[in-house]
Amino acid sequence: MMRDKKAGTKISYVLFLMVAVVYLAPLAVTLSNSFMSKWEVEKNYDTASDRYIDMNVIPEKVTLSQYSQLLIDSPVYLNMFWNSVKLVLPIVFGQLIVSVLAAYAFTVLKFRGKEVVFLFYIIVMLLPLQVTLMPNYIVADWLNIKESYLAIILPAVFNPFGVFLLRQYMKSMPPSYIEAAQMDGAGHGRILWSVVLPMVKPGLAAVAMLTLLDYWNLIDQAVVFIQEADKQPLSTFLAQINSGELGLAFAGSTFYAVPVVLILFYGQDFLKKGIAITGMK
Repeated sequence: MMRDKKAGTKISYVLFLMVAVVYLAPLAVTLSNSFMSKWEVEKNYDTASDRYIDMNVIPEKVTLSQYSQLLIDSPVYLNMFWNSVKLVLPIVFGQLIVSVLAAYAFTVLKFRGKEVVFLFYIIVMLLPLQVTLMPNYIVADWLNIKESYLAIILPAVFNPFGVFLLRQYMKSMPPSYIEAAQMDGAGHGRILWSVVLPMVKPGLAAVAMLTLLDYWNLIDQAVVFIQEADKQPLSTFLAQINSGELGLAFAGSTFYAVPVVLILFYGQDFLKKGIAITGMK
């Protein structure tokens, strides 16, 4: 019986390893190709002839020429990169503020129809982006902001996902802490700042990182609301890089992924803890 269990465990490890290799292989190829010369990249992906593709995974000679051309010789890429930063940072900070206040209200305050209102939050959260994009466009047109970053930032700030996650997190807190603070005469502002926020730091980190990951890769909203090419975020610009410049595409994709990977790597413990306590998979 023990042998069967150990054999099953080993098979599970092998299967997980195979899945990990499949998922990581494109990332590894992209990273290695970004350090190749333009000539080597073109040789690897030359399909003009009838011969088999002789692709090297490890660069024959490591070079930063693709990054130099992308970041120094061409200012367009960095401009698009900062456009993404201008979009994502207000969304992350704005959603944290709104989510904390709304989640606190749904958790601590008592008012009629609270659960019904929260049910609508859940319904809106489950709607796909394609369903909510048209109402967002109509409201943005009514507010006369449909061709600005605000048309993307405002709906994202009020995204119900952060409210849902933080409310689930706050519900796991012992109610005795809040009751003790109320008995000491603390108001809601003091309770939120001194009692609730220190206890929900992992939840805040989870909301921040998941929001960053979601909106760093936005495409549909940018295509609909941003018409000027020089204001487009980097996520929509990446598809244009590989038109005849595969090496730049690999370097651009790698550089594009670095900020998100570093932030997720640094905060992975907060992310796992924050999601685990909410009961989400």
